[in-house]
Amino acid sequence: MSSREYIESGILELYVFGKLTEQENNEVLEMAKNHIEIQEEIKAIENAVINLSHSVAPHLSATNYEKIRKQLLDKNKVVQLQPRKNYAEYMGWVAAAVFVLGFGIQFYKLNQSNAVIKNLSVDKSEMQESIVTLELQKQNAEQILSIVRDNNNTQVALAGQEVAPNAFAKAYYNKETKEVYIDASGLPIPPEGKVYQVWGLKLDPLTPKSIGLLNNFTASNSKVFKVEKAEEAEAFGITLEPAGGSLSPTLEQLYTLGKV
Repeated sequence: MSSREYIESGILELYVFGKLTEQENNEVLEMAKNHIEIQEEIKAIENAVINLSHSVAPHLSATNYEKIRKQLLDKNKVVQLQPRKNYAEYMGWVAAAVFVLGFGIQFYKLNQSNAVIKNLSVDKSEMQESIVTLELQKQNAEQILSIVRDNNNTQVALAGQEVAPNAFAKAYYNKETKEVYIDASGLPIPPEGKVYQVWGLKLDPLTPKSIGLLNNFTASNSKVFKVEKAEEAEAFGITLEPAGGSLSPTLEQLYTLGKV
């Protein structure tokens, strides 16, 4: 074992504190005799013990400290500090234990603080998402109210037909801008692979024209959809068609119909 490994093993601290057996003490003395760096390390440990003793036991006189120091340093010999004489030899271990304990407490508190910060960040992110969602809902609600309250919009009631007598819907038709909004809240959820299709109708002769599909029906909370403009529509109808829509309405699947 090299002198550096021997120093880092911690055996010199135990030697200074008088915790080794006689055989182990002799081994340390032999190593110190052959390695000057081990002698210097023993001196450094002894000096540290004395300085620590002075800081925790100031009632001892400077003269006593000098006597101890001379004994420790005299002819490179080591004086073992016996527990029955004073408690100084234990102070290094106490100080180390206090340091480790204090460091552990601070580390624990740091982890707690980091956890709190992380939770706050998650809560903040979730709150921001909620605010965005609420803002979108607010905008959607305001848009619907503006449609309903617009005096230029004609409200057209679309009554349920034979295939779905309990179904109903409303069309909001602006004859000036030709814009159309459909309130489909009275329609049942379409089966998988099916979609509602809205038709603007001219009655004489009967001419249907598709003005849009009510896509994402289930995902919509308001069930209010803006469709394409309807030129001179005299009635509106809604049919259930295959996904993607149809070129002409499937009359057997006519869910609602209403005249402007």
